[in-house]
Amino acid sequence: MKNKYLSYISDAHFLICIGNLHKSYLKAKNNITKKNFYSNKVDSIKLTFDAKFNDTDEESLIQSEILRQIDKSINNSIGTFHEQILGGIKGFEAGNLSGYDIKAKDDTLFADIKNKHNTMNSSAAEALFQKLARYANDYKKAKCYWVQILAKGSFCELWNGDINGKEYSHSRVYKISGDQFYALLSGQDDAMLQLYKVLPIAIKDYLKSADQNEEIAENSALNEIKSKTKKSKRSILDQITFENYSYYLGFNKL
Repeated sequence: MKNKYLSYISDAHFLICIGNLHKSYLKAKNNITKKNFYSNKVDSIKLTFDAKFNDTDEESLIQSEILRQIDKSINNSIGTFHEQILGGIKGFEAGNLSGYDIKAKDDTLFADIKNKHNTMNSSAAEALFQKLARYANDYKKAKCYWVQILAKGSFCELWNGDINGKEYSHSRVYKISGDQFYALLSGQDDAMLQLYKVLPIAIKDYLKSADQNEEIAENSALNEIKSKTKKSKRSILDQITFENYSYYLGFNKL
């Protein structure tokens, strides 16, 4: 029977991938508490610039920062979505924290997927090259790829050059754009375009059948912070700074 959505993966697998991403959205949006909000130290100095240079009141500023944290979490999940889609193509599988993101079942291909081309610093790039080179050396028939889903061009080329002052090259280590990697695994030049075009239809179908009873709790972080300001008489930004950095010299006097 012909697939409804994509020719290179089953409809069932495609909907599972969409469902997994939907769960990530729900989890990311579900009640950002003050504890969650503070889990990565808040940059109070940047927030001060944002408030003054963008002429934004403190409540709107904190709501925007909460949304930024949600968006950062979702971006990580988008990379996982691509891994799961590509791992559903016949002959390939997702790594599931095995050290690679995608591999050919016959060990002729290993890949590490980054959603954006600029998500690595030089040390991370060096470590990735070394990891891919090890796979290439261990599996003599394997080609190994650094995949950039959102790249600055369409390409598939040997990855060589200067990283951290050292010259790196390997005859079977490549860097490749998302469109060309989708084409390579599926055998269809427009595979990534197919995905883009069919997503709205598949998401609509998924949401029709999904359990819509899972409520998203209200983000409580701002209300928790505001309740503290009523007692402390601090501004919202001062309260955040005090709660994050009261152990810094002089900050306990805020």
